[in-house]
Amino acid sequence: MRRLAVCALLLAAATLTPARAEPDLTQRVRASGELRVCIWPDYYGVSLRNPRTGQLSGIDIDLSAALATDLGVKARYVDSSFPSLVDDLVQDRCDVAMFAVGRTAQRERQLRFSRPYLQSDIYAVTTRSSRVVQQWQDLDRPGVRVAVQAGTFMETVMGGALKQATLVVVRPPDTRERELEAGRVDAFMTDYPYSRRLLDNADWARLVAPPAPFFVLPYAYAVKPGDTAWLAVVDDFVARIQRDGRLQAAAQRHGLSAIVRVK
Repeated sequence: MRRLAVCALLLAAATLTPARAEPDLTQRVRASGELRVCIWPDYYGVSLRNPRTGQLSGIDIDLSAALATDLGVKARYVDSSFPSLVDDLVQDRCDVAMFAVGRTAQRERQLRFSRPYLQSDIYAVTTRSSRVVQQWQDLDRPGVRVAVQAGTFMETVMGGALKQATLVVVRPPDTRERELEAGRVDAFMTDYPYSRRLLDNADWARLVAPPAPFFVLPYAYAVKPGDTAWLAVVDDFVARIQRDGRLQAAAQRHGLSAIVRVK
């Protein structure tokens, strides 16, 4: 009886002792020596692959490398996209998505997000020669064709906002720029980082900004549901780079200082 009582006490103590083991995903990342990072490799200033050299650049290339270093591993990049983002995480193709993922209500029902580190409103891009779209109010007029990238939050937002214009959803391999240059659409919607791509590289492009905040969305890093400890690791990383200046420095290198979230 005494032996049974001692065993019972030991079992109770073990049950009450706080667990100190690392979360499963953190253990796996450290054991494998690599952090699998989902990126969209066509996101200017965020996670862009040079088509000639294959080299990656952008704020989230820098910061994912910093997260990997903090964990004592190397980053391995997995090509993703906004339409495939949820499946890529849930089907365990990557450990974290780091490509300025907008925290929309729909995505928050399917994924878990870190605290925001960037935020952006929606902008329109048209041609300098356009007579159809001169200002923001011209976007929602009969006969105007407005393009959005499939899978981005702009698809849902503009689908609800446009009452008279026609929404054109562009799916790869087509691009919004090609549709605009070809005259098949009158403007396309984008965010601040992607708008910089056009303004920095295309002398034919003109930015049309909303006269007042239209749909400001926070951007964060995403993980699959179910591992709160791993989310805490990612969230703590964001908090640290906001405090120690690494976020601001990376944003400045890639022309995104205007949209940094410092808390």
